[in-house]
Amino acid sequence: MPAFRQVGEKQLPQEVVFMSWSPERDLIALANRAGEVLLHRLANFQRVWSLPPNENTGKEVTALAWRPDGKILAFGLADTKRIILCDVEKPESLHSFSVDLSITYMHWMEVTEESSVLTSFYNAEDESNLLLPKLPALPKNYSTTAKIFSEEKSDEIMKLLGDVRLNALVLGGSSGFIEIYAYGMFKIATVNGVAGSCRGLCLSSDLKSLSVITEIQSSSDSEAEMTYFQLDTSLLSSYLPEVTRMARKFTHISTLLQYIKLSLTCMCEAWEEILMQMDSRLTKFVQEKNTTTSVQDEFMQLLLWGKASLELQALLMNQLTVKGLKKLGQSIESSYSSIQKLVISHLQSGSEALLYHLSELKGMALWKQKYESLGLDASGIDEAITAVGSFILKANELLQVIDSSMKNFKAFFRWLYVAMLRMSEDHVLPELNKMTQKDITFVADFLTEHFNEAPDLYNRKGKYFNVERVGQYLKDEDDDLVSPPNTEGNQWFNFLKDSTHLKESPLLFPYYPEKSLHFVKRQMEGIIDQCLQKPADVIGRSVHQAVCISLYKISQSEDSTPQLFKLPFLWNDKTSNLHYVLFTMLENSISKIHILRRHTDTSRSVSNGILAVEFGNFLNSSINESSDSRCYSCLDAHFYDDETITVVLKESVQQEGKERVLAQLPLSSIYTDEDQDGKFIWDSVERLDERSSEIPTRIVFLESQWRVLENMKAQYVSVNGIRKVSCVLSSNLRHVRMFEMDVEDDGEVEEEEEEETTQIAAGEPDEPNQPADGQDNVCDASAEELPDETEEHETSLDP
Repeated sequence: MPAFRQVGEKQLPQEVVFMSWSPERDLIALANRAGEVLLHRLANFQRVWSLPPNENTGKEVTALAWRPDGKILAFGLADTKRIILCDVEKPESLHSFSVDLSITYMHWMEVTEESSVLTSFYNAEDESNLLLPKLPALPKNYSTTAKIFSEEKSDEIMKLLGDVRLNALVLGGSSGFIEIYAYGMFKIATVNGVAGSCRGLCLSSDLKSLSVITEIQSSSDSEAEMTYFQLDTSLLSSYLPEVTRMARKFTHISTLLQYIKLSLTCMCEAWEEILMQMDSRLTKFVQEKNTTTSVQDEFMQLLLWGKASLELQALLMNQLTVKGLKKLGQSIESSYSSIQKLVISHLQSGSEALLYHLSELKGMALWKQKYESLGLDASGIDEAITAVGSFILKANELLQVIDSSMKNFKAFFRWLYVAMLRMSEDHVLPELNKMTQKDITFVADFLTEHFNEAPDLYNRKGKYFNVERVGQYLKDEDDDLVSPPNTEGNQWFNFLKDSTHLKESPLLFPYYPEKSLHFVKRQMEGIIDQCLQKPADVIGRSVHQAVCISLYKISQSEDSTPQLFKLPFLWNDKTSNLHYVLFTMLENSISKIHILRRHTDTSRSVSNGILAVEFGNFLNSSINESSDSRCYSCLDAHFYDDETITVVLKESVQQEGKERVLAQLPLSSIYTDEDQDGKFIWDSVERLDERSSEIPTRIVFLESQWRVLENMKAQYVSVNGIRKVSCVLSSNLRHVRMFEMDVEDDGEVEEEEEEETTQIAAGEPDEPNQPADGQDNVCDASAEELPDETEEHETSLDP
């Protein structure tokens, strides 16, 4: 009876380039060559959702990783150099950020270390929830509003922050690029000192060491070399409670910056281009009129004498029209009210919460015994607090401009509406016809201030007037405001100018009257990013190289198989604090799996060693017993759990119909002698493949935990020992099979599978010349190049 129960099989329309199991649910994430990210269930490989590529996020997926709680999926994109955090429930981006180089590998881990300080922090309620009001949900009628802040998903922010227990997303890229992001959101370490392009990463659960596999190519015509680095990250481990608290603050600040950015985006959407209609109409009037009378005088004459020139009448009645004026007045009132509401309820709430968290961060920075070693700088945080204060001042200035503009426009449009009704000889309602001397003075002041022709403005913006004053605050430009607020005669400004002590006081926030709200916001973001970048630099500099082992060289003729599917594979054993590295090396046409293990405490040499594993003949009983017992090459290997490795094997004997086998390899069958892997004498000069004959070898005969993969040229496997499932992918990257690993087939299931196999064709459309792996090319060439081994095409299993 075959081990493992097959629960699904599928032929996919696109080649799969990445696959990764959810750590908590029977879900597997896939990325294909078209740039699509998909989520499938274990049962029948049913699709849950798909996220198609787009211009904003990117089209070339280069890495996948699940948050340890399985609620967030992260993926990296090469073309846009962005990292996207996606909700597992729906194909929606919850958060994204840019990196300097394209990512080639990512690993998301959770800290399992326990201490009384950490436990009290985990159990304590976040004080900000008690002291700060809940952030208002952003209105959902704006297209650019992120789902995490929308009305129907106002609690999504907590899903993004996740559990209080520290988890870290480790990113690896080309040119030795390595960064660590706390909670997958804010950078806490920039690691240097590693050469080559990252092919594997694993940060230990106790934060003591980081294992890295890189591909180093010294020149374009030389062979690349796989190298293993073990980096000492003991600073993170020693200051774990402080790192956790600091990282939690960072993620709060990062989230609030995103909230403020989206609030401002909603304000920009609330402002409409129709509000510029008055400016454009008046500019056109100036260009076309033949009289020397200014536009301001034309309107003043209409106000004082009730008579307009023929040209002004044509402008008002033919271009602006009574209906258009009414619509413009309604648009201005609606738009300004929406912007005003967003500033008061969202922008100010987010800014005040940001001030609170930065002030708490400053308090942490002043506790130098705890936080100075992590790079928290109180002076830098002071600058960030000052920048937030300046942003709040600018938001208040915008509120004053909106308030005065609404009053001005309301009075102006009411008067002009009545004047235009009289021009058209329409009936004017008695309540509209009443206009006091105060109203006339108010309109006259509005015309005097806003209807002056400005040739300089025409040279800058292509218009002579700037009647609408709110839009300039929402422009994402470096230019100064066209019409900054008038501060002449302001007693507070005059007092500050005359006071030498107050002018430079740290208690007063600097004010930028000439700049837009967008400009001050970008300035605030830059200062906060710079302030929070220092800990990442300090922690990164503390990381140093403990071990560097050159593994093997890669042939230049290696295929273009996606990097994720290629060994080496890294694993961290949380219980014994060991790093494992799985990789294959070719010896006598046999691709042998090698297991390198090192203790996460880089000062300890115990348990450090290497073993090679060969698989004896357990499948083909017709082979003569005296023949070579080493008759299986390893195509792929991944840790199933801390005690078991899942492997895909291929018969390496020269015979027709070589079988592929899925098998479970218990570590107990390998490490029977504790000292065996310690017998190897390490040499930092020579590569391991040059000393392969000296590496201790263990020959393993599998007994029950294996299954022949019939009618499938299996090549790669992805496993999840927590959920006890696996997914096998064929060499053509389009055919997948799903298995439950700890359940044996019963008779009925076996019969059903036999019937299903009979119904479909006996082969699959695998590419006959597809190499297995960089280390398997030699042993695979003889068989895969034979044309008679090309199997018949299998009918698509898609519904």
